[in-house]
Amino acid sequence: MLYALAGTLEQGLLFALMVLGVYLTFRVLDYADLTVDGSFTTGGAIAASIIFAGGSPWLATAAAVVGGLFAGMFTGLLHTVFKITPLLSGILTMTALYSVNLRILGRANVPLLRADTVITKFNSWLPLDSIYGATLLGLLIVVLVVAGLYLFLKTEVGLALQATGDNEQMIRAQGVNTNHMKLLGLAISNGLVAFSGALVAQNQQFADAGMGIGMIVAGLASVIIGEAIFGRRTILQQIIAVVCGSVIYRAVLALVLRLGLAPTDFKLLTALIVVAALASPQVRNWLGKGRTAERSGLDA
Repeated sequence: MLYALAGTLEQGLLFALMVLGVYLTFRVLDYADLTVDGSFTTGGAIAASIIFAGGSPWLATAAAVVGGLFAGMFTGLLHTVFKITPLLSGILTMTALYSVNLRILGRANVPLLRADTVITKFNSWLPLDSIYGATLLGLLIVVLVVAGLYLFLKTEVGLALQATGDNEQMIRAQGVNTNHMKLLGLAISNGLVAFSGALVAQNQQFADAGMGIGMIVAGLASVIIGEAIFGRRTILQQIIAVVCGSVIYRAVLALVLRLGLAPTDFKLLTALIVVAALASPQVRNWLGKGRTAERSGLDA
């Protein structure tokens, strides 16, 4: 049981970086970015390819982040320069990245079974069982990223980024170049997503061309779950909530797996969670109207 809990926490923390990237575009920038499914794989593909070729895992992880930054910037350029809608620009980049990722991998799957990764390097520094190494490393990275993201969003540039998502016309009237803000937000978001993909690939000891399928929906589910449970009154509370949402989402998947649900049904379950969360306000509205009509009938 302890190992199962540690595994769930480990997965939740490693995927939390991806969820933070989704939060940055979905909530802060108010941008429907579907690049995530491609940039997650890009991070894993770059890291795995460099490590497989004998490169440093730390350098490989850094290169993966840079790859994600460029993927996000490409989406941003499609939108800001060529005026392609946010949804379509993300779809175009995601589609292009599938071929790019296959080029980077050179095959459908790159194994890392006997290779040194950041996980194995970190484990070698710990006097603990290796099962806790990835969890501790994930926790350390998430704490640093959460602190860095919070401090960034409190800066003048960070506030301009938030204002771009809240009221683009207003902040443009104040002299802020909203196109630059969108480029910055998309780059940081997909850099975090690629960072997560690199760590996940090293933790599971392989990268494949389909590892990013459904990541955007999983990220949205984690964001919505976290906000529903912990609220979103302050920026710090929102950031911590989405991290907790990532862990809770992975715990739900682990639970339903133990209850007998087939792993092939995970995507369906994720979609149902997102639909339920997004539809809940409308359902509450319908119920509220029903109660009002019932009271009106009784009063009559």
